[in-house]
Amino acid sequence: MSFDDIKLSKQIRMALDEAGFEKPTEIQHQVFSPVRSGKDIIGIAQTGTGKTLAYLMPILMKLNFAKGMDPRALIVVPTRELVLQVCETIELLTPYMDIRTLGIYGGVNINTQKEKVYDGVDILVATPGRLMDIYMTRVLKMSQVKTLVIDEADKMMDLGFMPQLNAIFDILPEKHQNLLFSATFSDTVAKMSDDFLFLPERIEVAPQATTVKNIHQIQYRVPNILSKVNLLKYLLEDKEEFNKVMVFTETKKNADRIVDRLEEVLGEELSVIHSNKAQNTRINALNAFKEGRARVMVSSDVAARGIDIEDVSHVINFDIPTNYVEYVHRVGRTGRAEKEGTAISFVNEGEEELMEKIEDLIRKPVSLESVPLDVEITSQLLEDEKKQTRNIKVKNTIRRDTGAFHQKKAKNMKTPSGSKGRQKQLEAQKRNQKKRNKLKKK
Repeated sequence: MSFDDIKLSKQIRMALDEAGFEKPTEIQHQVFSPVRSGKDIIGIAQTGTGKTLAYLMPILMKLNFAKGMDPRALIVVPTRELVLQVCETIELLTPYMDIRTLGIYGGVNINTQKEKVYDGVDILVATPGRLMDIYMTRVLKMSQVKTLVIDEADKMMDLGFMPQLNAIFDILPEKHQNLLFSATFSDTVAKMSDDFLFLPERIEVAPQATTVKNIHQIQYRVPNILSKVNLLKYLLEDKEEFNKVMVFTETKKNADRIVDRLEEVLGEELSVIHSNKAQNTRINALNAFKEGRARVMVSSDVAARGIDIEDVSHVINFDIPTNYVEYVHRVGRTGRAEKEGTAISFVNEGEEELMEKIEDLIRKPVSLESVPLDVEITSQLLEDEKKQTRNIKVKNTIRRDTGAFHQKKAKNMKTPSGSKGRQKQLEAQKRNQKKRNKLKKK
């Protein structure tokens, strides 16, 4: 399978060659002809499969050159970072084409964006809220839009963008093509497809909620935040192995805690992005990581979906995501383009059940490793952890009190994926902890 098979224009083919693309991915191959023929599409694909390029290539083939003042293709994405990424990809594909691209998103001056819309645009890339804000000023006309792309549709639903998406569909011409892309095909995404797409062709290139085969996945049992920080610090000392690392947390507070405790050691090698950071700060941090000036990027999930960063060696789940599918999106940042990658999860007692559900979801066990002996495991808890620990104790008491029910239920259930041998591994970890305690006394 090569780019010759999908009959690209000379201009796009030259751009792909210069960018180092050798052959299309599976979704790029499958999507091209249906989009070119004008069909509505539902594309189900994980991050790292090349879906952005998959919809951009046929759109650019249809647009061909600049025309008129109003957008002819509209691409809607959930975050500012994704707007920038899609615009970068278009720029990569169009050095030999006369195509005007504009990205609009919140957090920057709306008047500047309005002026750029007024100057004329062929492809408009936007977040839903800012798109509707500018449309309401009457500067933006949608009558020439022939193709609408909704990218990261499941993330749109999670962020509550359905009202804005409904409004967007209402203001578009009756006759236009819809391309909907999503990492998963949830009930809400299915409903959107039923409501707005006309006889869509569904293209799925990987089973839902599975992780890429070439990602090595492991987990460590770590009791608390400070011990997790100690383990993270220990792992990151190996600069050659951990050469480009994304660390994900569930909260902005934990992201800041990591930075506070590691900034002195890592210095400029460390960057952080989350929603409390100013727009320019986030863009600069992301660029520093992408360009290799920063070796480690800590994120509270804002960058977990869709951001295209090459050659990530490791993804570290400092916290386990409560949204199980988010685990797939996180670890999908490594092992891209058929390269090897490693995903490491730090699991405390309250997260063990989450991890087991993730193993069920991805349909394979995540290897349980012993924490290295040189890592300091502390019993000290931060204030918000103390409350969580009390909740876990109450939960465990309830389980013991209702043990007969659970024993009966367990007889009728299969052993959860990945639980085989877990008890022996946990016992080994306890023995290692005793060794640590002896070493400290010496």
